[in-house]
Amino acid sequence: MRIIDSHQHFWKYHPQNHAWINEDMKIIQKDFLPEELASIFAKEKIEGCISVQVDQTKEETAFQIECANKNHFIKGVVGWIDLLNPTIENEIEVYREQKIIKGFRHILQGADKGFMLQQHFVNGLKALAKNNYTYDLLIYHHQIQESLELVKTLDSMAIVVDHIAKPDIKNGNRTEWAKDIKALASHPNVYCKISGMATEADWKNWTAEDLIPYLDTVVAAFGTNRILFGSDWPVCLVASSYNNWLTTIKNYFSSFSKEEQAKIFATNCESFYTLDKA
Repeated sequence: MRIIDSHQHFWKYHPQNHAWINEDMKIIQKDFLPEELASIFAKEKIEGCISVQVDQTKEETAFQIECANKNHFIKGVVGWIDLLNPTIENEIEVYREQKIIKGFRHILQGADKGFMLQQHFVNGLKALAKNNYTYDLLIYHHQIQESLELVKTLDSMAIVVDHIAKPDIKNGNRTEWAKDIKALASHPNVYCKISGMATEADWKNWTAEDLIPYLDTVVAAFGTNRILFGSDWPVCLVASSYNNWLTTIKNYFSSFSKEEQAKIFATNCESFYTLDKA
């Protein structure tokens, strides 16, 4: 089965730039670069990936482009751009020739309430949509309601929810999240990444069974045409090896048809990010 990892990261670790990587996450307090992921991919027989931004700077996007240009298995980049910039079209023009850039992301999970509904932010997203860029929506479960207001203004934009909107898996809370994620899924331009779930569970003690109710909800809401497999490597390492995460998700979808599995693990990602076929 072909696999394209729709969500992973590279970084050159610096304590100041990566302050969010606290002492509990010490295992990822180091550099993570393409050669390490290439080794994992060779072992796991993974065809390629989408590299997603971590820092919110122009330098970050340039770094991701450089990594992709040197490593053919990186099929696309989700960079960062200043969505509050009233002259964002000028910034977009800079990236127009960089075909490896497929979309952009802002780290909304740390934003104040109301941030994503600012007119400049909405206008920035509309400018991206007009130029056929995608948007990765990184939020916590308690931000879905606000995100719904945002999504209503962007019906022509390809949007993907990162990490199933980070529900509280550790404590088994899912009633409100399930209701809200179904509302998000009612918008046909919104997709969802099955990624980042182990890190929302009990890092040391989670089991595949803990994830099943959340996976069932996402599949029922989005269907197999709008979900994408992602690893969230190397962040996932605080709770799971790459192999363990991949195996967990493969096992969950093992009873699905080969056609459905192909969509979830590869072709939905290719379609969403308009990847060039090998």
